[in-house]
Amino acid sequence: MILKYLTKKDWGLMVFVIAFVCAQVYLDLEIPGYMSSITNTITTGGSVDSVMSDGIKMLACAFGSLFASIICGFIAAYIAARLSATLRKKQFDNVEKFSLEEINRFSISSLITRSTNDVTQIQIAVAMGLQVTVKAPILAIWAITKIVGKNMEWSIITAISVFTLIACIGCIMLYVIPKFKRIQWLNDDLNRLTKENLNGLRVIRAYNAEDYQEKRFDVANDDTTDTYVSITRSLAIMSPLMSTVMSFLSLAIYWVGAYIIDRSAGMEKLTEFSNMIVFSSYAVQVIMAFLMLVMILMIIPRASVAAKRIQEVIDTEPSIVDGNSTNTSDEKGSVSFKDVSFKYPGSADYILKDISFNAKKGETVAFIGATGSGKTTLINLIPRFYDVSEGEVLVDGMDVKDYRLTDLRKRIGYVPQKAVMFNQTISDNVRYGDTSDERTEDDVKRAISIAQGTDFVEKNEDGYQRMISEGGTNLSGGQKQRIAIARAICRDPEIYIFDDSFSALDYRTDRELRDALKKETSGATTLIVAQRIGTIMDADHIIVLDEGRIVGKGTHDELMDSCDVYREIAYSQLSEEELR
Repeated sequence: MILKYLTKKDWGLMVFVIAFVCAQVYLDLEIPGYMSSITNTITTGGSVDSVMSDGIKMLACAFGSLFASIICGFIAAYIAARLSATLRKKQFDNVEKFSLEEINRFSISSLITRSTNDVTQIQIAVAMGLQVTVKAPILAIWAITKIVGKNMEWSIITAISVFTLIACIGCIMLYVIPKFKRIQWLNDDLNRLTKENLNGLRVIRAYNAEDYQEKRFDVANDDTTDTYVSITRSLAIMSPLMSTVMSFLSLAIYWVGAYIIDRSAGMEKLTEFSNMIVFSSYAVQVIMAFLMLVMILMIIPRASVAAKRIQEVIDTEPSIVDGNSTNTSDEKGSVSFKDVSFKYPGSADYILKDISFNAKKGETVAFIGATGSGKTTLINLIPRFYDVSEGEVLVDGMDVKDYRLTDLRKRIGYVPQKAVMFNQTISDNVRYGDTSDERTEDDVKRAISIAQGTDFVEKNEDGYQRMISEGGTNLSGGQKQRIAIARAICRDPEIYIFDDSFSALDYRTDRELRDALKKETSGATTLIVAQRIGTIMDADHIIVLDEGRIVGKGTHDELMDSCDVYREIAYSQLSEEELR
């Protein structure tokens, strides 16, 4: 299944692997023949030159086998590394296309495990498998052909040893394989708990919950450890089992050989002795072949589970796909919702119901409502993070489902609730996106100036080239929000979407930012989700949501007169004088 991602070049290299494996097996199986020849030479009083001649050939076979083994290992590692790179890329590329629905279905911790640990299991299996899986059957068959017909007693002993080994290994595998499947899911849990602990470190410390988190982690860690220990103990039996079988095989061959030699006469004793040495070497090679197969059997079950998990990510079709229409309309910056209803996949209840409104070019439309009223869900439908369950969302007069996603999102400057920072410079963070090459340093400075961030950026000695740490931990919440807002401004879009993006700003900065934004981006449509009345009082239209439905629509003054929900929110935040 996973091997289908190998390229023609990789398959061509596999031919070389097989060729070198055959050469290695041939050279390994030639060595016992030279041992027999040297034994005969010594026992018959042959010359030193004959012994040296056979010894040099034997040494050449050993070094030749070593060289072939090294080449095989190098090529196999190269193929495995290329395959793992391909699998990581295919997973990453497909995850980039996922909607939030697919991300939530897999979970972030599981996706990380699948693109790291699971791929590593495949890489190990391929690197070893290319050498061992090819070599083991060739070695076993070739060695058996060398000893077949030599001596019935020795052949029976070898067959009994092989069948004993297979039976024991089979029993162990039946016990171990289900545990291999469980290991990958346990790794997901460990990854998830570790991520939660690191992300929530401040909350954990603030609530003195270190012991509680340690107990949660210990449960998952102990479960994983116990499973690993159980597998390791089972597989640990393999090595002594192999050694015992090989020792008993050699002992049995020599024991039977002693009787055969004893009943032979004259020069036949030397011949039988020589045959015993050769047969013993070949029998060990047969057992070694099965030992190599055991090594693969230890790796393949876990690799098989990993392969299925990787393939599941690659084969998952994103629920949100590109449209195939190009918007040629002159209409710019308009957003319309027509009888839109939405519910999350698998949910019975609607989050939004019968939402309709129009936002024209240059207008500011604000959304307000209680927590859980559906504000963020509503604006997430515009860039198609989710698709509507019913109704239509139109941008510039065309249904968002008909757009190519890149074309749709190029029209939008989106600022999420949680400001996302990348481990790059401030300038790179502001220019971030598919239009980054088109943005100059002056564009960056202008965007940061509108976002009211010039003071804190230029106060630092590195200025716009200051590095932002992972997650923006070297910036305050307000600074991160202003850089995120500057990122949207620098994109120069037709439509701005601010999802509660002013919450970390003080009232003065909030006012100055919105005034500058209104002045500098007057030709663009602005959609604002906010909790604070002060942020949206000046909006052209305010839409009040309650339990997923529109309960009020109009300007601030109109809603103060006509909408109880809006009036209740307003009086909970500001005094009557401030509202006037």
